[in-house]
Amino acid sequence: MFEYFPGNYIWNLGVVATLNSGGTIDEVDRACRPIRDAAARGDAGTADFMRAWQRIADQLEAQARAEEAAGHRRTAGQKYLRAAAYICQAERMQSASAPGRADIYRHCLDLMLRSFELSDPRTTRVEVPFEGSALPAYFTSASPHAPCMIMWNGLDSTKEHMYTSGWCHELAARGISTLMVDCPGSGEALRLRGLTARVETEQWAAACVDYLEARSDVDPARIGLVGWSLGGYYAPRAAAFEKRLSLVVAWGANHNWGEVQRRRLEREGENPVPHYWEHVLWVWGEPDVATFVRNAERITLDGVVEKITCPFLITHGQNDRQIPVAYAHRSYEQAVNSSRRDLRIFTPEEGATEHVGLDHLPHVGAYTADWIADRFAPL
Repeated sequence: MFEYFPGNYIWNLGVVATLNSGGTIDEVDRACRPIRDAAARGDAGTADFMRAWQRIADQLEAQARAEEAAGHRRTAGQKYLRAAAYICQAERMQSASAPGRADIYRHCLDLMLRSFELSDPRTTRVEVPFEGSALPAYFTSASPHAPCMIMWNGLDSTKEHMYTSGWCHELAARGISTLMVDCPGSGEALRLRGLTARVETEQWAAACVDYLEARSDVDPARIGLVGWSLGGYYAPRAAAFEKRLSLVVAWGANHNWGEVQRRRLEREGENPVPHYWEHVLWVWGEPDVATFVRNAERITLDGVVEKITCPFLITHGQNDRQIPVAYAHRSYEQAVNSSRRDLRIFTPEEGATEHVGLDHLPHVGAYTADWIADRFAPL
C-alpha cells in the first residue's frame, strides 16, 4: 500500500482510499504535505487532518462556484464532488464528540447533492422507510426495469464513500442500478438521526427490498446485496434470512467481528479510525467498552452463513491488517447451502490486498461488478 505517512496506517488508508475514489494526487498532496509531522501524534493529530483537507475542499468549492457562474456545469459538478470526497474522508476520522462534526457532514451532503444536479442526473437522494424513520440513501439508475444492487457500508464509511468510489457507475455500465444506503450505525442514519447498529441486519434488508419492489424502474426478481468492511457481516447475515435477495457479496469477509474486538483490546490488528473505542460505542449505542465487547459476541456468522441459499461471493485481501483472511475461508467453508459460492483472495502481487482492497479499489470493484453481472444474466 502507498504510505504517504510512514507508520500511520489509519491516515495512509484514508489517503489511498481517496486516491482510488476520485481524488487527485496534487490536491491530496497539498492537503497532506503540511501535516506530515502531525501524523506522528496519532489520534491527537486528526483535527489537523480535518483542517488541512477542509482547506483544499474550500478551494475547490470556490472554484466550482465560479465555474457554475460561467455556465460550466460539468466542471463545477466535478469540483463539488471532489470537495465532498475530501471532506467525508477527513470527517470520518474525527472524534465522535468533535465540535462541529455534524455541521461538517451536513455541508458534505450539500456538496454531494449539488454535484448530482450538475454532473450526474442519474443519481438522486432517496429515503428508505424504516421503523418510523428512514434510511438516507443514493440511488443510481441504470435503465428502466433494471436489476439493482443494495450497497451497505461498514463501521466508519458512509454512502458518500460508496458513491465516490465510482462503483455505482461500474454497475450502471453493466445495466445494473445501485441503492447506496446509510445503515443504522453509519453515515447520516447515525450522525443526524441517531439510528445505531444492531445484530439483526435482516430487518433493514427487508426495508430496502420493500422500497425497491415499490419502484417501477427496478426488476424485483433481481435484487442483490453487497456490503464492504463491517458490511461483510451485515450483508451475509441479511441474506441468510431475507430470501427475496437474489445474490449477496461480502466485500471483505467479517465472519466473527466480535472476536476481532477482543483481539483489538489486546492490541492485535490495526484500527480503521482514530478514537476507535469512542467510535464503536457511538455506532452501537453502548455505554462502555466492557458492555460493548460482551454484546459483540453475537456479531458472528457462525451458524448463520449455512442459511444462505442464493449465490454468495466473498472477496478479501491477503494482507488485510484489520480482518484476518482466515475469516474469508471460514465464511466460504460454512456456506454449504449457497447455490453458488465463490471466494476471491487478492494477493500483494496484483494489488487490492489491503482491507476491502482500498489499495487498488478499481481492481476489486471491477471483479465484483463482473461477478454480479454474470449472476444476474441468467435471471
